[in-house]
Amino acid sequence: MTAASPWWTPDVHADRRPRLILRNAITAALRDWFARRDFVEVETAALQVSPGNEAHLSAFATEAIGPDGRHLPLYLHTSPEFACKKLLAAGERRIFSLSAVYRNRERGPLHHPSFTMLEWYRADETYESLMRDCAGLVALAAERAGTRRFAFRGREADPFAEPEQLSVVEAFIRYAGIDLLATVAADGSTDREALHAALVQAGLRTAPDDNWADLFSRVMVEKIEPGLGQGRATILYGYPISEAALARPSADEPRTAERFELYCCGVELANAFGELTDAAEQRRRFILEMDEKQRIYGERYPIDEDFLAALAIMPQASGAALGFDRLVMLATGAGRVEDVMWTPVAE
Repeated sequence: MTAASPWWTPDVHADRRPRLILRNAITAALRDWFARRDFVEVETAALQVSPGNEAHLSAFATEAIGPDGRHLPLYLHTSPEFACKKLLAAGERRIFSLSAVYRNRERGPLHHPSFTMLEWYRADETYESLMRDCAGLVALAAERAGTRRFAFRGREADPFAEPEQLSVVEAFIRYAGIDLLATVAADGSTDREALHAALVQAGLRTAPDDNWADLFSRVMVEKIEPGLGQGRATILYGYPISEAALARPSADEPRTAERFELYCCGVELANAFGELTDAAEQRRRFILEMDEKQRIYGERYPIDEDFLAALAIMPQASGAALGFDRLVMLATGAGRVEDVMWTPVAE
């Protein structure tokens, strides 16, 4: 089989270029959209003392060498989140960042080691306002790309339709016949055996070493996500507390958190939180996440003490992170995120 030509060869670039020009048009439209709503664009440092403390996020490690020869371990950020929240603590009210982020162990049609993250925050505003933002940004991308529909792997969605709002609890019942909250205690702790029994009854495979989070993810990936964002976008909200390490508890159901994800055509586009501002609780959750990372991957990342200090004075806020390349991919009809990146990372 003949190997594909590199992206930089003139004939390949000529085929890719129309989508890349549309990417630029969508970028300009997004910046204008945020500016008209009094957001300030911020640039955050890519090098951080901690890349984030979520169990399944893998970072690129490096080090800085000071003038005195001292070596300081650093990481390429997996998200601008910690830096943006420090800016909220400093007094910013509405900010957004459109920046390259870096994640290891990720490559495929929907994943790339370096990709562009659109992240934005609203101080003293609810996370429902972010749901409206997401609907507006999806429609804006479609309008600039000149399309009336998104399509991916046989699934289609109308980017101009009002998104469906579906709770995680409702999704588990609809797609898997599982009562998720029956496996979550009042304090947010989880019952692995109860969820395992529910998966067995639903005909889903399990493994002896699966914990509750593993089982939750299996239902999400195999039963729920393929059905989301068909016909129109889906906003999946109200994740269990244990699956929302940086989000505050929901006011109406403390076993769930103010976290939602946006899906189109079965593709996850955005992840949003009503932000947790309890520094002690955040530290506790980070430690649990790093214990899980140690169990699975044999490593852990440091905790950014400056971030926890800033969190203690950060105002109540809501924030969202959107995979910009995935949005452009859907808007332009591409089959892979690499098809809408100007310079993909060599394999």
